[in-house]
Amino acid sequence: MCGIVGYVGTQDAAPIVLHGLRQLEYRGYDSAGLAVIDRAGQVQVRREAGKLINLEQAIAAEPVYGAIGVGHTRWATHGPPSRRNAHPHSSPDGELVVVQNGIVENFMELRRMLQAEGYVFQSDTDTEVIVHLIHHHLHNGSAGDLEVAVREALAELQGPSAIVVLSRRHPDRLITARLGNAGGVTVGYGDGEMYIASDIPAILRHTRRLAFLESRQMAVVTADGVRFTDLKGEPIWKEVVAIDWNPMAAEKGEYRHFMQKEIFEQGRSLTDTLRSRLDFAESVVTLPSLGLTPQQVRELTKVTIVACGTSYYAGLVGKYYLERLARIPVEVDYASEFRYRQPIVESTHLVLAITQSGETVDTLATLEEARAHGAYTAAIVNAIGSQAARVTDGHIYMQAGPEIGVASSKAFTASITDLYLLGLYLGQERGVLDVELRTALIRELSSLPGLAGELLEEAWRSGRYRQLAERFYTYHNFLYLGRGINYPIAREGALKLKEISYIHAEGYPAGEMKHGPIALIDASMPTVVVAPHDSVYDKMLSQVEQVKARNGVVLAVAHADDPVMAQKADFVLPVPRTSELLAPILAVIPLQIFAYEMAVRRGADVDQPRNLAKSVTVEKGGRDKETGRQGDRETRRQGDRETKRGASRSYGL
Repeated sequence: MCGIVGYVGTQDAAPIVLHGLRQLEYRGYDSAGLAVIDRAGQVQVRREAGKLINLEQAIAAEPVYGAIGVGHTRWATHGPPSRRNAHPHSSPDGELVVVQNGIVENFMELRRMLQAEGYVFQSDTDTEVIVHLIHHHLHNGSAGDLEVAVREALAELQGPSAIVVLSRRHPDRLITARLGNAGGVTVGYGDGEMYIASDIPAILRHTRRLAFLESRQMAVVTADGVRFTDLKGEPIWKEVVAIDWNPMAAEKGEYRHFMQKEIFEQGRSLTDTLRSRLDFAESVVTLPSLGLTPQQVRELTKVTIVACGTSYYAGLVGKYYLERLARIPVEVDYASEFRYRQPIVESTHLVLAITQSGETVDTLATLEEARAHGAYTAAIVNAIGSQAARVTDGHIYMQAGPEIGVASSKAFTASITDLYLLGLYLGQERGVLDVELRTALIRELSSLPGLAGELLEEAWRSGRYRQLAERFYTYHNFLYLGRGINYPIAREGALKLKEISYIHAEGYPAGEMKHGPIALIDASMPTVVVAPHDSVYDKMLSQVEQVKARNGVVLAVAHADDPVMAQKADFVLPVPRTSELLAPILAVIPLQIFAYEMAVRRGADVDQPRNLAKSVTVEKGGRDKETGRQGDRETRRQGDRETKRGASRSYGL
């Protein structure tokens, strides 16, 4: 969860940058750094591991003064948290510094190429490749033009990235660019000064006039203004958006609702989810906060995943991952039902809870039950410091960032990605996955944020989902079908439509359609099929044909380049090609966008659907765990309102 802040103007940059980084602390980090061009024209860099206070103390001991600077907070992907791996990273001669949010998927190849050119690397990071690559192009073929060198370097990068470049040769400007959906880039307009940030809260104190970079766009920022281009150097126009000073409104930025923002943040949230968990050099997954010893991993005989709502469907996908990658039996149960069936729990079992808030009462009660029976307990949880993280033996943080919309989107894809990481980790530690297979699986996984970014960019640009909503918003019933690992995605897609648009929708295993639901098929009930080209693709085609034979309308989540599905389905919701195991993470995104646009078209309250809360802390018909109050309907409604406000406070919004 990297944070980036930049400033160019007439004031001292360091205090402004440090204040901005402080506003991004809620996202998490393990090191921080700052670079300023001082009054003598030299680039001064300060970097420290750990909390931001460490960097602040270092700067207090050795101040830096200058009117242009850039700062960064890092969550490690390549290399452990340390001063040498903290950003900014410098070119060999100190001429350039770069900060980055994202992952360079081909950094090993680029690193070897640059080493052959004589570059010596001072860190373990992929980011250092970028600064050396820009330096290489600056001195070899770009005629000394920094903008050209940055564009040429970006053309060689694979994977999503957001970067800011500071150059001693150009002490009046910052260059920032965005590839894919790894992180946002916001440019803020001041009076004789300009700002750059990865998130709006970092600069909200100084300005509310903002512009936002899209993928494959670049900005040259000076104190007097900004010039936007694409990565071919062609000028582009950007709208300047006036943001309400209200912190909640400001956090939405260019988006109409929090849910829309959170859907379109998934390229970045997936990048953040992978941070610090993958060692690309050794092809290993590290999950230190899980707390399982190698012996405990080997002795595991069963994993039970417990969750509620959307998290339950993530658990169903996780069952496929853990059984296939780690070859360990997995059971998935509703947390609300687990403790009422006298479950068989033993000391060699792992009971794994999935919860965005970490405060869901049914899930916490299940963990308590599991611990009482001697099982090892763990949680995949988004809210840092929540009860679920505190009461379990180990945890995996989703690192999705604040999710304010009640209907989960980015936390769902983050939790599935964490389950994939867990499957890789358990398979690795149990000796099921050899190095060659792990390398291939990790490489596929590293491409996931970029593919999600491509999908989201196409969805934003095309407007297809608004058109679909215009076509279908008056319908009252939908059937969602999926098979194999995509069956849970069908259920999640149906749930999203129900939650926020109040349309009845049913998620069903496709193979079971002929055992009842087929009786409902006609022109008045559209069918949504999740049908990427995988091992059950032919069977999904058969389901489509059966629906069409009964005058049903079919919307298919399928590959954009699938001519067969394009011919058979009435509408295609396109997804990029990836491996069968990773396909569900991409396949759910079109269903989220479709549900969102349907809700907007129907005039529903997208961020706060009726009768729902982000964290259900009262068990229906029971007593509040904290107060003992009876959980009647009015108490629940009040709890919903308090939960919503509490979610805002807990993330510093």
